[in-house]
Amino acid sequence: MFHKILIANRGEIAVRIIRACKELGIRSVAVYSEADKNAMHARLADESICIGPAPAGQSYLNIAAIMAAAELTDAEAIHPGYGFLAENASFAEIVGESGLTWIGPSPESMRIMGDKVSAKQKMQTAGVPLVPGSDGAVDNIEDARRIAKEAGFPVIIKASAGGGGRGMKVVHSEASLPNAFSMCQSEAGAAFGNNTVFIEKYLEEPRHIEVQVLGDKHGNIVHLFERECSMQRHNQKVLEEAPSAFVDEETRAAICAAGVAAAKAVDYVGAGTIEFLMNPDKSFYFIEMNTRIQVEHPVTEWITGVDLIEWQIRVAAGEQLAFSQNDIKMKGHAIECRINAEHPFKFTPSPGTVELFHAPGGRSVRVDSFLYTGYSIPPYYDSMVAKIITHARDRKKCIRRMQRAIDELVILGVTTNQELHQRLLANPGFQNAEFNIHFLERWLTQMHL
Repeated sequence: MFHKILIANRGEIAVRIIRACKELGIRSVAVYSEADKNAMHARLADESICIGPAPAGQSYLNIAAIMAAAELTDAEAIHPGYGFLAENASFAEIVGESGLTWIGPSPESMRIMGDKVSAKQKMQTAGVPLVPGSDGAVDNIEDARRIAKEAGFPVIIKASAGGGGRGMKVVHSEASLPNAFSMCQSEAGAAFGNNTVFIEKYLEEPRHIEVQVLGDKHGNIVHLFERECSMQRHNQKVLEEAPSAFVDEETRAAICAAGVAAAKAVDYVGAGTIEFLMNPDKSFYFIEMNTRIQVEHPVTEWITGVDLIEWQIRVAAGEQLAFSQNDIKMKGHAIECRINAEHPFKFTPSPGTVELFHAPGGRSVRVDSFLYTGYSIPPYYDSMVAKIITHARDRKKCIRRMQRAIDELVILGVTTNQELHQRLLANPGFQNAEFNIHFLERWLTQMHL
């Protein structure tokens, strides 16, 4: 096992990893920007090193500074968390070439699955269901027109290197295809330095269902069931739950088997997530793989009892998984609400000083956060400041527990999306699990807020 791990991240995920390290008897090294000198992760770690000014490009994305910090502290491994450099294959490669261990999949796996065209080709070979569309990159409008006609409008044009909803355009007619195709290529080139795009049939009323996988360096790969992530706005998740109330046992077996097949196709090591879109008839299609830990990993931890961060570290150190697929059982229901420092309905950021922070408590309530009373939330990073996770024997009880927890939450001094969650949890459509990926945006439009 490692003696010391450097966490190349900040916020709640850095705190989460530091706690896992402490429980494993591993020393932790936090890196922080000048804006984060008083951040909780910098305070909790055994050692902390400033790696640059506030902007992420000069600190949390500064590979040279992070590697220098690892060398100065004699760290043996680097955990990237999520976001920032977590899916940067070149960074993973540099870590390995420097004699350190990357806590995550191989750079090769990351490159294949990080490029949507190569990922799609690999999944086709593995027999994982794919959305109808182009087999690979689409280079010109003539090919785009032919593929769109074959798939049938509406179609969606996606940047191969894209993510987070950027570099994507839905096209409803042949007339609007040329302009959308050109714009998508331009956006992809500007945002990702790669203007490669591909085309898929646009699924109009799908759910977003993802499968958690975990693999070791000995060829063992298991799934930890699925998560329902359809509650999103502009492709950004707001609330997640596990398992999905929509997925029956037969569909669960099929989609989880597809997730394992996808991971095996790239010899996956560590924790990863295979994302699918599922139609109302329960047909499902691969969309992408996240080669890192997910924000919503706690809901899976709660229904399975598996500590995903601990096992990321253990398999990176060369340990075999201590359980087989048959050992993993699903118990109860879990929900996670992302608490953001932003206006609950206008979604404008709200950085500032936290005058009072009171976290909810009680049975089966978990709070992952880096807030404390007096902390100043900087304006430079993602607005998520906490995650509230509840667990109960069934979905109905879990929703009620979450409503109670959200009502108990107190964050004064900054505006948060607490009211959004309160209203969403009380919505009959959510309570009856009658929703898809468009539910939240349509509901917000109807409220005229």
